[in-house]
Amino acid sequence: MAHPRSILSSGVLLSKRRLLPWWAWGPQGQPQASLSSAGKGNFTQAASEPSQGERKPWEGQPGQDLGFWQERLADQLLPLWRLNYDEQLKVKFEVTKKTLEKLQSRLHKLSTVVAEAQGLGALLQPFIPSPVIDGYRNKSVFSINRGPDGHPRTVGCFLRSPGGKTIFCVPAGHLRALPTRHLQVAQCYEAFLRQTPLDPNLDIDKLGPWRRLRVRTSSLGHTMAIITFHAQGLSQEAICAQKERAKEFFMSGPGSVCNLTSLYLKERVTPSLQQSCFHRYQLLAGEPHMFEDILGLKHRISPGAFFPLNMGATEALYRVVAELGRVDQSTVILDLSFSTGAMGLSLARWAAQVLSLQLVGQAMEDAKWSMAFNEITNWECQRRDVKKAVARLGKCQGDGQVLVALVDPAGARLSHRVIHAIRGCPAIQKLVFISGRPHAEDMETFLQLCCPNSGQDLQGEPFTLSQAVPVDMLPHTLSSQLVLTFTR
Repeated sequence: MAHPRSILSSGVLLSKRRLLPWWAWGPQGQPQASLSSAGKGNFTQAASEPSQGERKPWEGQPGQDLGFWQERLADQLLPLWRLNYDEQLKVKFEVTKKTLEKLQSRLHKLSTVVAEAQGLGALLQPFIPSPVIDGYRNKSVFSINRGPDGHPRTVGCFLRSPGGKTIFCVPAGHLRALPTRHLQVAQCYEAFLRQTPLDPNLDIDKLGPWRRLRVRTSSLGHTMAIITFHAQGLSQEAICAQKERAKEFFMSGPGSVCNLTSLYLKERVTPSLQQSCFHRYQLLAGEPHMFEDILGLKHRISPGAFFPLNMGATEALYRVVAELGRVDQSTVILDLSFSTGAMGLSLARWAAQVLSLQLVGQAMEDAKWSMAFNEITNWECQRRDVKKAVARLGKCQGDGQVLVALVDPAGARLSHRVIHAIRGCPAIQKLVFISGRPHAEDMETFLQLCCPNSGQDLQGEPFTLSQAVPVDMLPHTLSSQLVLTFTR
């Protein structure tokens, strides 16, 4: 596989523009959304109408049609969706610029020597756009609750009422990030829930055993549905009957139009009163895994494993990382990313060696399968203490080899132990940091990497921030990934 071409010059340099607040696009006093683990859903007429006894009049604003609620939901969850894509990138660029200005200001307060590298214009590179703007998500989570029409079994996304006292589900037809395959599975799941009358012994607000739906898809045509199931004291016979009903509906009944390649049940298990509950995955039908291609490599994905949401933008991100890290056959990569191992495996095609340390559970097993299938021999995954692994790599470097650390906290805060290990290893002269929250938790990590030793429990020379490249992973939102290069 050829080394990635430079794509940093292909981004559009964005002009200054005042950031528009997302609440400016809706009337004052409209309902607020709750993502529920980034859950997004679809509302269509998918089954028989509920009886009057099952309905409860909606207590929100009267006279509003379905489209009104759909737009309010889109305004809350995808606040930039009303702008064209170039305007979206301008807004995001301003957000990123303000974050870096704040970081530089705080670095100067610590030490002018450490922060003195270059101006913001040379530091911040053009935005790398997402190659796919609509329908880019490969995973969506759908919840169940009462809909605007009062139906208690509506599959979709949570929204709060204008007064904030009621949570209900709203159609998601205006959520442009969702592919049609996800919406189709959600529609069929709603039909599955509504085809059986409500249990008269259940309170109108009780959901029964069937809960959240998660849909995963790949560019290879795979579709995996994962349904959360709470037994709630049901007999074993009743549980088996419910599972069989779901399997029949999706594999040979009305839901077969979804062409699922995998149907999973995520079952809540409570061993005893003394033990906390946990979830286990049970394959009801189809294949145990799905697969995805990234930069020419085939990756296996388990039902509970994390995987990047936007494949086209992910490939662009990996190329940026390879370029900023100047990865070639002399590069040894210490991968400290909390991920599936896909990035480390992709970079191994260009590097001398890659060691990944932060993979656990299904992610580790999937990465090992992908390594064997793609015949990659210079990638290794270990459950080793970070400090010891860093010291080992520092000693094992060959002549002319360069050790580069790669960090992607994936929304979590990087531990002090990892920061100390990186700072304390003189062999690490370059660090590539992928940040999804540069304005929050990651800001403090940047300061610890760059602050002087005096007054800090940190060893080793401080790093200097030398380059920052924003990559748009989630169009229509204010979120992006910022790839930063630290050198010393």
